[in-house]
Amino acid sequence: MQAIMNTYARFPLSLVRGEGARVWDDQGRSYLDFISGIAVNTLGHAHPKMTAALADQAATMLHCSNLFHIPQQQQLAERLTRLSGLDAAFFCNSGAEANEGAIKLARKYFHDRNLPGRTIITATQSFHGRLLATLSATGQAKVKTGFDPLPAGFTHVPLNDMEALKLAVNDDTAAILLEPLQGEGGVNIAHVDYLQAVRQCCDERGLLLILDEVQTGIGRCGSMFAFEQAGIVPDILTLAKGLGGGVAIGAMLAVEQVAASFGPGTHGSTFGGNPLACTAALTVLDVIESEQLLANVQQRGEQLRCGLQAMARRHPVICDVRGQGLLIGAELSIEAAPLIAAARAEGLLILMAGPHVLRFLPPLNITADEVDAALAIVEAVFENSPLETRTSETGAAGNRISEERILEERTGERK
Repeated sequence: MQAIMNTYARFPLSLVRGEGARVWDDQGRSYLDFISGIAVNTLGHAHPKMTAALADQAATMLHCSNLFHIPQQQQLAERLTRLSGLDAAFFCNSGAEANEGAIKLARKYFHDRNLPGRTIITATQSFHGRLLATLSATGQAKVKTGFDPLPAGFTHVPLNDMEALKLAVNDDTAAILLEPLQGEGGVNIAHVDYLQAVRQCCDERGLLLILDEVQTGIGRCGSMFAFEQAGIVPDILTLAKGLGGGVAIGAMLAVEQVAASFGPGTHGSTFGGNPLACTAALTVLDVIESEQLLANVQQRGEQLRCGLQAMARRHPVICDVRGQGLLIGAELSIEAAPLIAAARAEGLLILMAGPHVLRFLPPLNITADEVDAALAIVEAVFENSPLETRTSETGAAGNRISEERILEERTGERK
């Protein structure tokens, strides 16, 4: 039996080195990395500013307990609250922990007011983590199998269906938990008008709005936080993945009135917000600003999206191209796995978002030439695919749908 538990369906590669948007395996072969550790390697690999900052911090102090004040943690909290418009931050080690903290905080907020409020509404196809409460919150049955009994208190409704959401709200509802863009669930975008209506519903019914930006936050969608594009602010916000640029860190932010429900002893994390992790996150934020990476995400995201849309006209198995910034999905009328394997053989790493969606997550400092190189590999994969001619009629219909969805993304309107 192997020493590592068999919990991952791993690609047949051992990656040993990275630089920028490129990685190398143990055989010396290089690949363009359009996975970025699943939206983690914000600055790519071995960014010189990150390398220097971590080396300096490691030589000073890796960790100290949250029994003491940690200057880097305070600096990071101030940066994130200023950028987000929220008031206070709690630091942990992952997205699942951040979401678990958000769930606890929402329940504690209502408990403190002697109000009912144990149910949280989430979306079908959502993904919020693999801890027990976050599994319950997740709107995908496949990840829950075998883990009963799961914690109660979650209701799921279809994304972008405001009527279904309103029908689900009752006197026991505490919060609505959404991803502005579902990454794991298929690269499904929450429409601008839907997010605005959810915010209004929460205000009218006295509910908390929790936004899970574990995958979409820290510039991934072309703004520092995806919720900015809808012109709203949540009551609770969760972050992880790209925040540390490769160093494990999660964050849960809240407005002052809600954050006040957490006091000493109500929540905690041994490793959360230690000096090394906070230094990494501060460096990510510094580089995003100094290298103007939000503009790059918008430009390279448009380049990638337009390239895939043009490809869809030549290869009708591509039914839809959707996403924001550098979180792009290409939905197929065939299984995605063989095409991912073919792309890997040609030197490009991409991944799935469900069985029929190719997901592209390059680092935020990806270059135009690197996007063109990735598109050329994907084009070659489709040209050489023996499955290409099987679904042209379905694909053509899908392309018409794609144009409608692209219009929705740009205008924020639903048809």
